Amino acid sequence: MNMNPFNYQRRKSSTVRIGNIPMGGENPIRIQSMTNTSTLDTEGSIRQCIRIIEAGGEYVRLTAQGVREAENLRAIEDGLHALGYHTPLIADIHFNPKAAEMAARMVEKVRINPGNFADPVKTFKTCEYTDEEYRQEVEKIRERFVPFLNICKEHHTAIRIGVNHGSLSDRIMSRYGDTPQGMVESCMEFLRICVLENFTNVVISIKASNTFTMVQTVRLLVKQMDQEDMHFPLHLGVTEAGDGEDGRIKSAVGIGTLLLEGIGDTIRVSLSENPEAEIPVARLLVDYATNTVRRNCHCEQSKAIRRTDNQAGVPIVISDRSQTTDYSTDKHLVPDYLFTGNLKINDIQFFPLSYPELTDEIIAYLKNNPQIVILLHADNNDINEQKCGIFTLCNKAVSNKIVIWNTYDENDLETFQIKAATDCGSFFLDHLADGLMLSNTNPEIPPQAIDACSFSILQATGRRISKTEYISCPGCGRTLFDLQAAIKKVKKTTSHLKGLKIAIMGCIVNGPGEMADADYGYVGAGAGKVSLYKGRECVLKNIPEEKAVDELLRLINRYL
Repeated sequence: MNMNPFNYQRRKSSTVRIGNIPMGGENPIRIQSMTNTSTLDTEGSIRQCIRIIEAGGEYVRLTAQGVREAENLRAIEDGLHALGYHTPLIADIHFNPKAAEMAARMVEKVRINPGNFADPVKTFKTCEYTDEEYRQEVEKIRERFVPFLNICKEHHTAIRIGVNHGSLSDRIMSRYGDTPQGMVESCMEFLRICVLENFTNVVISIKASNTFTMVQTVRLLVKQMDQEDMHFPLHLGVTEAGDGEDGRIKSAVGIGTLLLEGIGDTIRVSLSENPEAEIPVARLLVDYATNTVRRNCHCEQSKAIRRTDNQAGVPIVISDRSQTTDYSTDKHLVPDYLFTGNLKINDIQFFPLSYPELTDEIIAYLKNNPQIVILLHADNNDINEQKCGIFTLCNKAVSNKIVIWNTYDENDLETFQIKAATDCGSFFLDHLADGLMLSNTNPEIPPQAIDACSFSILQATGRRISKTEYISCPGCGRTLFDLQAAIKKVKKTTSHLKGLKIAIMGCIVNGPGEMADADYGYVGAGAGKVSLYKGRECVLKNIPEEKAVDELLRLINRYL
């Protein structure tokens, strides 16, 4: 139940029927995950679906690479029904419209990818199109897409138009580049066809592994849909978020930022872990973002402009040690300042401030002392109130640096990470703040873990890189090697390479594309085979899985 309905206002979306669990409209935000078993493994897939369902998953997605896999979805669904489970199943389709058409006859929803549903296989080649040639290419999409929609109409099957940053078609890339505009247009081409065909049982997702790209693109998509009077529900997710702390924080930064803006009707937290592990993380994220009491502030946000000098700066990390005598730090993640309760640290004066305290006298004092650093806090870590403070300071031409100071009382580290990342993400994605200080009044969580969370939030927003960054997918039925073991081994051998970005991908669907800004890539190429990339260039093909990590390290060392 929403504790603050006057403050949290969810975007109004249409309702989509997905089996016995509708989405959008006034329905709750739905939680889902995806199996990583072979869809031809009926019993194994049924067992994993049950684990996801019993963890709280409301939809379960399975990959269907071909028609055989799509046909076997019926056997999986029948097996679940026989055991008393009626959770809707979703088929995940890439490259194969025939598989999509078969799946539409078998399960309640089918996800297609505009980047590879009708366009040729991605080659990363730039092609020049005249406007007429481009129109003809879009017409080819219509010819391929409408028969699929007709099957969905006949069988009352919902669809998801799922755009991934890593699999935009060469056609879209040639005209729009690797941009949010290109991702939005890739989606809108298919949505416009749906509207023309009077097919409205549609959900949309538009995902990226980069949280800034993901958030900006979803915002742009919502704006474009509003302009075209479309109100389809949205599925949120950060692709290839990874595992452990980084996977949770990265997901909370991207998904949480949008949920706090009222955007989102279903979410998936894509962790490189067992699928059922995603569900409690997603539930905590949704409950925290939508049920936390936040204040209605009425500041003129649209008039606020942050200073370009602060936008370019690297945010500072302050570690709150005011409630402990433990001043030790992790040698790899050393905060810029230790706050022991003294508001003057190394000749820098810090000034605690909340939005209600912004009197004319305080504003004049800050303007006369621009070297003072503001510690901006709010009751319940209310981001609306904090943003009103930032916007007021900007509109009054106050140039002091601003540090977001949030305080929690958690005894569970995962809960702390998700709440802090949800609250703080947008301040750094949108370049609204110059630093971060996280406090936790419960001594169960050591200060070093809180410091690590601060650095991870800044890394997840792309504002401060303090360690090796990993882009790793959760795996699915297309993955033909032990992805989780590979991730652990890659991390063990490369975690010292600060600033390097390494992608670990189960297959080629998003692999080369999501590695667009990665330095190196480890991508599944077949059963027990891996290909290695430097940037987007495949430099070593079909390496046996047992040798692939060593070859990756050799490749990296060659260019260090």
